[in-house]
Amino acid sequence: MNKDLIRNFSIIAHIDHGKSTLADRFLELTHSITGKMKYCKQMLDDMDLEQERGITIKAHAVRMEYQAADGHNYLLNLIDTPGHVDFSYEVSRSLVACEGALLVVDASQGIEAQTLSNLYLALEHDLTIIPVINKIDLPAANVPAVTQSICDLIGVDESEVIPISAKMGTNVEKVLERIVEIVPPPKGDKTAPFRAMIFDSVFDTYRGAVPYVRVVDGEIKKGDWIEFFSNDKTYEVDEVGYLRLKKVPCEKLTAGEVGYIIANVRNVADTKVGDTITVASNPADTPLPGFKDIKPMVFSGIYPADSDDYVQLRDAIDKLKLNDASLIYTPETSAALGFGFRCGFLGLLHMEIVQERLSREYESSIINTVPNVEYRITYDNDETKTIDNPINMPPPARGITIEEPFVRANVISPPDYIGNIMKISMERRGVYHTTEYLSTDRVVLHYDFPLSEIIFDYYDKLKSLTRGYASLDYDYLGYRESDLVRLDILINGDPVDALCSIVHRDKAQRHGKMLCSKLRELIPRQLFEVVIQSAIGNKVISREVVKPIRKNVTAKCYGGDITRKRKLLERQREGKRRMKTVGRVDIPQEAFLAVLKIDR
Repeated sequence: MNKDLIRNFSIIAHIDHGKSTLADRFLELTHSITGKMKYCKQMLDDMDLEQERGITIKAHAVRMEYQAADGHNYLLNLIDTPGHVDFSYEVSRSLVACEGALLVVDASQGIEAQTLSNLYLALEHDLTIIPVINKIDLPAANVPAVTQSICDLIGVDESEVIPISAKMGTNVEKVLERIVEIVPPPKGDKTAPFRAMIFDSVFDTYRGAVPYVRVVDGEIKKGDWIEFFSNDKTYEVDEVGYLRLKKVPCEKLTAGEVGYIIANVRNVADTKVGDTITVASNPADTPLPGFKDIKPMVFSGIYPADSDDYVQLRDAIDKLKLNDASLIYTPETSAALGFGFRCGFLGLLHMEIVQERLSREYESSIINTVPNVEYRITYDNDETKTIDNPINMPPPARGITIEEPFVRANVISPPDYIGNIMKISMERRGVYHTTEYLSTDRVVLHYDFPLSEIIFDYYDKLKSLTRGYASLDYDYLGYRESDLVRLDILINGDPVDALCSIVHRDKAQRHGKMLCSKLRELIPRQLFEVVIQSAIGNKVISREVVKPIRKNVTAKCYGGDITRKRKLLERQREGKRRMKTVGRVDIPQEAFLAVLKIDR
């Protein structure tokens, strides 16, 4: 294929701004849905979760052939991207594989935080931006105001902004014409040593891990031996091809093209996003820039609701891991919950998706512990230790420095809610930087937050306080020193490791008191007294008591001397004391879920 007739582009949009619907219209206009393919809404979002939530979780790519007004047949490669902040690294690699990007903005909601974040990523990589306003058919659409805010943001003329309705198909063909007109063709040398960048990969039960690649230099064909730069492993290519809603084999892939490579790679972890593939017989000297190993940001324990289902849960996580290399897990044991796994996730949405898929696809009933981040501890002898489980936090002592990850957050909202946003951000230890007006009715506030403060319910609270108008995006900054302590929960003097958490010292008293009060409501009454305490080290900071169930042992004593009643009561008291030493308190599943709902 002539490189000058290839266009590689992506779509940048906030959640539910119509990215997948616009992709559907492209597929229709280019007649890419052919033969026995069954049309459905959101063709590129093939997971039930993606279609239900209106988000893109897994990146997709599709090749389309389009005959433009100039008479030429163009090859359009749409490389779809995830739409959430948890997957920002995958988004950046998908954008690197393109030369242009469509900036899609909802005509009724305007520019949102995730749109802004991905736009800056695209501009960093010098992509050609095509601004598009979607949903102009809605009654609440405010096209002039949104057009003006886009012009102010990226410095384009109003005539360059294309108003469309992806649902109705209005002006969608104009977008395709603009793509072939202003998006530059791919660069690269067909005669140079082969180099291709992995922007996604999937696992096929019969053919192993299949990397989706953008070929930068050279060409690849069946029978070549490929080598991965990140792990130096080599495999023989069994098939190459391009993606057109399904895999279509072809003779070879050349510079500028997007496709897949099947080489019987048995481990999906070997096909890392952002890694460079070369040919072993004539290897390239240097890999493509920008590759890094994805590190989990949020950690949580996952346990089977029934301890007998441990093997079933292990098999389910093993299978899920085949299609999700960013999920990491190690076995762990909890005194309260038994055998389970310590799992690392890219973010809170990623954690929700994994739990939902375990429940739906593998019918696993699970309990998850309090999500937390990775902390860094430095001792007075300069020894450094990283922990992702609160139970491993050392007791308070001199000479110990504890650091936690911080993020730079951008909160976009109407100006009416600035006071509410500042109030909740101060409660979450946010460090205010600047306020920037995007337009008369859109403002962005820049904050630095501890990641642990926003992974729980900050986003939900933000939506509630701004009537759903605010949006949030954040980027990882690094570690900063904080005054953190380990908050233990004791039941009758025994610590419950699954309820242990790491909190800021100033919040420990309030958080411990609220947690004890909640547990007092949820733990059923026993025949003996149940004492619930929260403690920092050896210091108890709050205490609640679940009163015992009383039996009136003196009911049948009528008349007679008072010593008869005292003897019965003393015998009852002694029995309860003995029962308390050997009795076991079963903590219900709701208690572990309640920890996630505590107002921080």
